[in-house]
Amino acid sequence: MKTGPQAPRPRAVMLSKRANVFYLEHARVLQKDDRVVYLTERGDEIERFFNIPEKNTAFLLLGKGTSITDAAARKLAESNVIVGFCGSGGSPLFGMVDVAFMTPQSEYRPTQYMQAWVRAWFDEARRLDLGKQLMRARMDIIRKRWKRDAELLRKGVDLPEAALATFETVIAQAASGQDLLLGEAAFAKALYRALAQAYRLSEFTREEGKGAKESKADRVNGFLDHGNYIAYGFAAVTLNGLGISFSLPLLHGKTRRGALVFDIADLIKDAYVMPHAFSCGSAGIGQTEFRQGLIETLQDDEVLDEMFRIVEALCEKSQS
Repeated sequence: MKTGPQAPRPRAVMLSKRANVFYLEHARVLQKDDRVVYLTERGDEIERFFNIPEKNTAFLLLGKGTSITDAAARKLAESNVIVGFCGSGGSPLFGMVDVAFMTPQSEYRPTQYMQAWVRAWFDEARRLDLGKQLMRARMDIIRKRWKRDAELLRKGVDLPEAALATFETVIAQAASGQDLLLGEAAFAKALYRALAQAYRLSEFTREEGKGAKESKADRVNGFLDHGNYIAYGFAAVTLNGLGISFSLPLLHGKTRRGALVFDIADLIKDAYVMPHAFSCGSAGIGQTEFRQGLIETLQDDEVLDEMFRIVEALCEKSQS
């Protein structure tokens, strides 16, 4: 008996173009009929499965009360989807201690970027130069985003140019990665101050891992944590796609196995996460709406493409 031609298997979308980011709580992720699905544990009489289009998914965050089967993990790895475990709301369960992402094990990822990164990383002067270039790219993204962010324009929030100029001077004159981090900390404080004044949070203090939600400041701190973990996901996808180890940072702690993820995530945290956290935290918007709005903005601005481009450019410059 003749049979018709077998339907072609769907092809994975390029990592930099993938449209989906998932965060799940109290759910089971499994494979069903050659698809990756999740089942919410609500105790309903009829089980409802929801599809995860793994060929067009960048990364998957699993929060409290989640589980994943080995078959689903294998299917996600085949599509090069990064899976991360986190605490409630998308932030770490035990504070900002480490990044726990399971990267797909593939023998076919590019090698030239990792080789270029390693050659530069073992040269202290070249590593510092790459750190400075990364900071300058971060400044460019902040300028572009803050000057066309509709909510910031509506609130009359201006980028603190004096702090920006000071930080640029620090970048040019820095003799070590520590100098860059100190300058970055002072610049971040200026951004927090500008946003806190605009949203009338006069006594705002950045507190990582803030669990309480008693005030607007508490909600902003919680959203900053949640948004930062989304930024870490985008950074992890970038590094995994280019085949660069998370363990070769430019600025953050050299003994932390996910430190390069922190470096790359900083490209978008000040530009996107920080303003969105203040806006949503002050307006009383829920966690789900916060995450959806942030992810949609990052996708609309093709941020993943930009992160790939920046890291590729750093690898190319490291060889000159």
